Amino acid sequence: MATCSLTADNKIINDTFWNTTKGTPIYSQGGGIFRFPDANGVEHYYWYGVHYKGAETYRANPDGKKEDTGFVGVSCYQSDDLVNWTFVRNVLTPSALGWAYWVGRLGVAYVPEAKKYALLVQYNDNVLVATCSSPTGNYTKHNQIDMTNIIGTPNTGDQTVFTDPDTGKSYLCYSYGKGRSRIYLSEIGLKDGKIGLLDCHEIYKGSGREGNCMFKYKNKYYVCGSDLYGWNASNVYYLESSSIYGPYTPTNSMVVMPGSGNDYGHVTQTGFFYTLHGSEQETVIYCGDRWADFAGNGNGYNQWCPISFVNNKPYFNSLSEWHLDAETGRWWVGENNNYVKNFSFDADRVFMPSANKPSQAYLRGWTTVVRKGNVVAIGDENSPQLNANNSSGDRATVMGNKCLNIQDKKAFTRVVYQRISSTTHVPLPDGRYTMTCYVKSGSAFNTLYMYAKVGSDTARVDMPYSDSKWHKVVMDDVTIQGGSVEVGFFADAPANAWCHIDDVSLIRTGEIGDDLGLYDVDATGVPTAYYSLSGERLSAPRRGVNVVRKMVNGKIRSYKVVTN
Repeated sequence: MATCSLTADNKIINDTFWNTTKGTPIYSQGGGIFRFPDANGVEHYYWYGVHYKGAETYRANPDGKKEDTGFVGVSCYQSDDLVNWTFVRNVLTPSALGWAYWVGRLGVAYVPEAKKYALLVQYNDNVLVATCSSPTGNYTKHNQIDMTNIIGTPNTGDQTVFTDPDTGKSYLCYSYGKGRSRIYLSEIGLKDGKIGLLDCHEIYKGSGREGNCMFKYKNKYYVCGSDLYGWNASNVYYLESSSIYGPYTPTNSMVVMPGSGNDYGHVTQTGFFYTLHGSEQETVIYCGDRWADFAGNGNGYNQWCPISFVNNKPYFNSLSEWHLDAETGRWWVGENNNYVKNFSFDADRVFMPSANKPSQAYLRGWTTVVRKGNVVAIGDENSPQLNANNSSGDRATVMGNKCLNIQDKKAFTRVVYQRISSTTHVPLPDGRYTMTCYVKSGSAFNTLYMYAKVGSDTARVDMPYSDSKWHKVVMDDVTIQGGSVEVGFFADAPANAWCHIDDVSLIRTGEIGDDLGLYDVDATGVPTAYYSLSGERLSAPRRGVNVVRKMVNGKIRSYKVVTN
């Protein structure tokens, strides 16, 4: 199980469990980030969220969903760079609340009329307002709001708190309690001696949308939401308006944010956003909730990705690793970013093809081409199933609920691939890359290999396994030029043969031609081992120039230089 502390070089690493600056686990789900002054008037970033008992259990052993929503507390973390976080305390605890079957979906607002910080959170079937005189103190119950007289249900569907950076006013962004078919905004303030909701504006009425949250960028407001997929990942939808209360467009029809569809927002549900106002640029950070403790869909509860704008529209940049400079607002792709989308095949929560929620005959981010065998079709009992479940035993090696499934009832030939190309803000730079995956097969295939294709050049590595065990497959020295590559898997097999593939990665390892290769041959000239000049063992010779040394009885007999 991988864990990491968010790093001193301001690197955000997704798909892993996060730690504080002291190395202790971060437990924060369904919350938000806000900027408040401390007792000395110095402003910091404060991140509030819920710590659930199931999050502890799953982190310790992520072998499947835990479903324990027991409330430990509302945690508060402090940072000055939005990357490195220090635990402050649990600012709301079970003893302050009393009995509760559900606590979640929260945010904090400063209410100047009351000189109080107000924490608004779902509490059982109502909205609870807890208050404190400081952002990091002990919050206590102040007001419990039954939403029935406001929207018609006692509870909200989902909710977050948004503070307008230009006016200082804070709002609750929330959905209708049943079916989530309406989205509302209410200003938070003081009324009749109580902190609560001052108004209610319906800004959307249409298909059910939860994970309700919003952000502001260059004087425009964006309201976002997800599909009704429970704890699982889904689309990232948005509406936009030049006014806080609308009208929002497209009218009553949220659209999918470009860039988010290939892996459902890096396998998350919309959580919250934070807009960083740096000295050089504004940067919007998408802070997605991966409810892995309750859904089992991968590692890490917090997946943060930068939003860019293309033609004045928000664009989701799905990254596994990236840098953020909170002072300037600049961000850039991390050196070890995995460029494969939906690499763990966990974006799709159900078997594909699927007839409902969603109606879909493909895997997110991947294309399946059937050259021989049964076609992939919704409602066809002979259709191949494109994904499979990982067992708890599998998850000791691979991540998440799902994996790629290559199988058919009749003899088949199939290609499953993904095309990766540079985008406006995330280039696929020229260089040498390493491609890896895990494969498990219980059948002998005629041909089974992993490949990477650039133009007319194809690098490949065979996967000749049939022992029903997971094997790591590595293909070094994949040379990519021109900002585009096709990665995938080719399979040709008899009827009922099967294999599972998971955790596919494509990571840049160096510049083209920045390292010579070295390999050994035996007395007859047959290669026996491949290395980089730094001594790293490789699965194949480097492309380009290699030093070949003939080894006889463990001794070097000759050298020569060859070009592959």
